[in-house]
Amino acid sequence: MIETSHEEKSITESFHPFVLTEEHEYAHKYSGQKNKMYHDKKNPAILLVEDEADVRTFIREYFEINYQICEATNGIEGLEMAIRNNPEIIISDLIMPLMDGVEMCQKLKKDIRTSHIPIIMLTARSSIESKIEGLETGADAYIEKPFSLDLLEVQISNLLENRKKLRDKFSKELVIQPADIAITSVDAIFIQKAMAIVDKHISDPGFGSEEFCKEIGMSRSQLHRKLKTLTSQPASEFIRTMRLKRAANLLKDSQLSVEEISYRVGFNSPAYFTKCFKSLFRKTPSDFAG
Repeated sequence: MIETSHEEKSITESFHPFVLTEEHEYAHKYSGQKNKMYHDKKNPAILLVEDEADVRTFIREYFEINYQICEATNGIEGLEMAIRNNPEIIISDLIMPLMDGVEMCQKLKKDIRTSHIPIIMLTARSSIESKIEGLETGADAYIEKPFSLDLLEVQISNLLENRKKLRDKFSKELVIQPADIAITSVDAIFIQKAMAIVDKHISDPGFGSEEFCKEIGMSRSQLHRKLKTLTSQPASEFIRTMRLKRAANLLKDSQLSVEEISYRVGFNSPAYFTKCFKSLFRKTPSDFAG
């Protein structure tokens, strides 16, 4: 845990960066008005980890129309809530009691259950060393206090959009490497393992999500949550997509018939295989093979 220097304590105690100026009040009011049209949508969840209540209130009131906001007052609470709730993004202060933001971030990024969650770190520190330290924990963005709510909003939007693009990439490409969709090294290892397990059982029609959970060593809910976050697909759909992508490669690179390929990738019924293949690739297997 990082020790707070006397200099930093004096900095953080000497001013309050979150006083609502007229500009902030206008931006806050305008944000609420411009975003009312989205209130019926299922909003992504933000976990806000901050020990100062007024800071939490300031951020929550600005974002609560477009996001579900859950709050924690220190790193220990933040860690527990991240594991339990699996938010789409975490905003955390650097300096907090019991467990600081650096230690919490390190633990979250090393845990397979939470390693995929983007983390934005807030801090009053402005030195290059502090920025490097924050980013080395695995934080995805580092914002100095006092900060602009517009800047924070853009960071959140960019991180969520980048995650969406990476998830979409898996569904669209015929051949994919773990590095193409992984966010951290932990996620890369997870995807590599998941793909290897499915590949090992690619021709076994009896291999399903239950067998997948047992072999990868995760509960059904944990595996579903992780795959859904990284690939937009639950376990059963992930397995089917892997089978169909292998079939697509075989259709291009082998002389096997459609029926032979369907059995080789674990489908009991060539007709059902053709239906699934057309649903994914918008072509029948025969048309795809050319």
